[in-house]
Amino acid sequence: MSNPIEQLKTELSSELNNILEYWKEYSLDEENGGFVGQRDYLNKQISGASKGIILNTRILWSFSAAGNFQQNSELKYYADRAYEYLKNHFQDTSFGGVYWELDAEGNPVNKRKQIYAQAFAIYALSEYYIYTKKESAREWALSLFRLLEEHARDREYSGYFEAFQEDLSPIEDMRLSEKDKNSAKTMNTHLHVLESYTTLLKISGDKQVEEALESLTLLFLNKFYDDKNQHFQLFFDVHWNREGNIISYGHDIEAVWLLFEAAKELKNVALINRTRDLTVAVAETFLKEAYVPQAGVINEKELDSGQTDTDRHWWPQAEAIVGLDYAWRFSGEGKFRDALLDIWKYTRKHIIDAENGEWHFRVDENNNPYQQEDKLGMWKCPYHNSRACIQIIQQNS
Repeated sequence: MSNPIEQLKTELSSELNNILEYWKEYSLDEENGGFVGQRDYLNKQISGASKGIILNTRILWSFSAAGNFQQNSELKYYADRAYEYLKNHFQDTSFGGVYWELDAEGNPVNKRKQIYAQAFAIYALSEYYIYTKKESAREWALSLFRLLEEHARDREYSGYFEAFQEDLSPIEDMRLSEKDKNSAKTMNTHLHVLESYTTLLKISGDKQVEEALESLTLLFLNKFYDDKNQHFQLFFDVHWNREGNIISYGHDIEAVWLLFEAAKELKNVALINRTRDLTVAVAETFLKEAYVPQAGVINEKELDSGQTDTDRHWWPQAEAIVGLDYAWRFSGEGKFRDALLDIWKYTRKHIIDAENGEWHFRVDENNNPYQQEDKLGMWKCPYHNSRACIQIIQQNS
């Protein structure tokens, strides 16, 4: 009988290539340079669509990470293209940082400085440096780190503020997207600062990066994590008063393995042990509340009202596979392995779009895809799914 994990690795290796082929074929903007801004559900390019920083940094990260993992120099063309476009169009040479949005021709149309976006630039540039050893990428990543530490870090109450205006002065509406609360500090932004600082520490060995990463890791353990219900809280004010009670299951299971990787990069034994235990505890709750056998992972729940979003978004399926793999390896409990294999089976059948390529943005609880969602867009990128493929293969090799 074949080893199910070896079979999983084979399938994920094939899927990683499918993802890369999609983005190589359909994302390049041959008219205006860089990458197109939007393709709809049927994979039709939307003419004149604006270009978002999240899509473009995640393209850079994905081609760089896959190039590193596969030791594939052919992906350098796409990574270089993404890096040059970021540098020439998204970079703010006046005030520092990266813009949120450009028009189709590459001119800034939204110059706000979302800290989430700066974090993704650091993450992508750090991975690109590992791939190419281009010193300018490492220097840019470190300069963005210094910008965050100077302008976004709250030295009085800890953590990082959510957003700023173009010139890094305060902004009234700090929301990352329309569905978010207008909170000063969010778990989502801090999580991506954490993952970016983890890779930045790897390439720099910088003591200031090390201090900031350790501070962030402790913040997750002491502020964001609620050990009463074994979830991470999402929204807070400046003084760390919770705002709302929404649980994002994808963020729960993504956070634990990223926290462990941060602790590992810090070489902090106490934090390594705490994050290992945390991974198993959160994964236990995740299996009870978010995972539906043979039907994937639901999206989120409002704990006060009990209102549940049962849609299956693409990215929580990817993060669940990774987080549950860590929980299985830490605990030795087969239920985590069985669940991740089942979620992957569900993903192959219902989330991956066999007809038009890539993954559906989301499907409903009856597995019907939402046809108003993009295949490629401001938020629909190759990062969660390509990273899941890479992580699982690496961690089980």
